[in-house]
Amino acid sequence: MKKYDQVYYRALAIVLLMFTGAVLVVNILTPGKVFSESENRMLQQLPAFSLQALESGKFTSEFEAYLSDQFMERDFWIGLKSDADRGLGRKESNGVYIGKDGYLIQKFTPPEKGDLEDKVKAIQAFDQATPGLRKYMMLVPTAASILEDKLPPYASGGDERGYWDKIKDSDLEDIQCVDVSPALEANKEQPVYYRTDHHWTTQGAFLAYRELGALMGFTPRNEDDFNIRQVTSQFYGSLYSKSGFRHIRPDAIELYYPKVPETVSVEYVDEQQSADSMYAMENLTKKDKYTVFFNGNHGLLHITTGSAEGRRLLIVKDSYANSLIPFLTSHFSEIDVVDLRYYDGDLLKLTEERQIRDMLILYNITTFVEDPSITSLADSVE
Repeated sequence: MKKYDQVYYRALAIVLLMFTGAVLVVNILTPGKVFSESENRMLQQLPAFSLQALESGKFTSEFEAYLSDQFMERDFWIGLKSDADRGLGRKESNGVYIGKDGYLIQKFTPPEKGDLEDKVKAIQAFDQATPGLRKYMMLVPTAASILEDKLPPYASGGDERGYWDKIKDSDLEDIQCVDVSPALEANKEQPVYYRTDHHWTTQGAFLAYRELGALMGFTPRNEDDFNIRQVTSQFYGSLYSKSGFRHIRPDAIELYYPKVPETVSVEYVDEQQSADSMYAMENLTKKDKYTVFFNGNHGLLHITTGSAEGRRLLIVKDSYANSLIPFLTSHFSEIDVVDLRYYDGDLLKLTEERQIRDMLILYNITTFVEDPSITSLADSVE
C-alpha cells in the first residue's frame, strides 16, 4: 500500500470515529423522547440494568431498541430512508403500499386457519341466546379492496370480498348482513377513504349509513340535510405513521352537522365522564386527529339523544364505527357502544338491562379478521 493510501484511509477512519463520537455525545446530551408524534407510538426508554436481564437477552434487545428510538433526528433519517426507497422504486414498507395519487394502502393479511370460523360461532352463540334482539352485521371493505386500481402493479388487494362472502354464507340465521361494497365502489372516485390512514372518511361512513337505513327500517337523511365542515386539512394518519413514507399530502377531516340542531349526551362509562358533543375538537391539535370522533375508542359509551322514536341500539364495533355513529343519533333515542377490545362487562346483561331491541356489529374486514376479542361474544352466554 502506498504511503498516500495509508494517510487517506487513516484520515477517513479518524473522520468516521469523530462522527460516531459526535453522534454518541449528542444522543447522550439530548433528552429522550417518550412519544413519537410522526409514528404515533411510545418510544423505548433506557432499560434498567440487571444481571438477570442481561443473561436473558432482554436488556440487550431493549437497549438496541432504545438506541434506535432515541437516535438524534430520528424522523429526519426515517424520511430520508423512505425517500431513498421510493427513488429505487420500492412501493411497500411495513405492510403498507404506496399507490397512485399518494394513497397509502394497508396490505390485507388472510386469517389463520379456523380463526374466521371461531368468530362466526361466537356470533351464532350470542344470536341464539338473544332471540328478541334484531341483529345487523356490517363488515366494511378497506381501501385495498375498493381502491385496488390504485395499488402498485404487482400488488393485490387480497381476498377481503371472498372472506366476507364466506361469512355471509355461514348459518347466521336471522342476522341481516349489510353489504356496503357496491355503494363504496360506485363512489370510489370521491374521497371515501383517507390517503394516509386506514379508516374510511366521513363521506364513506355517510354512504354506509344510507345503506344501513334501508335494512334497519329508518329513513336516512340526505347530504343536503347537513352542513359539511372541514375541521382540519393537516391529518397524517395511521398508515403514514406505520409505513415511514414521508412527503405525502395530508388528509382533510370533515364533520357532518345536522342543519336542524340535535341534543346529544355522551357518557364515557369506564372513565365516569360525560360530554354534550360527540366530537373532541381539542384532538385536532394532536397527531391522531381521527380521535376527534368520541375521543378515540372506549370500552363502553352510552349516548342519549333527542330522538322521539324511542328505539335503543347496541353497537359492537371497531374504530370504523366512530365516524358513522353520529348519523344514527336522529333515529335512536339511546345508543350503547361497545368495543370488545376494552370491554370486560356482560354484554347479554347489558342488552337486558337497557331493554335493547336492535344490535349492529360493525367492523372493517381487516380488524374483524385480526381481532381475537370478537370471540368473547360467546362468553356472556356460557
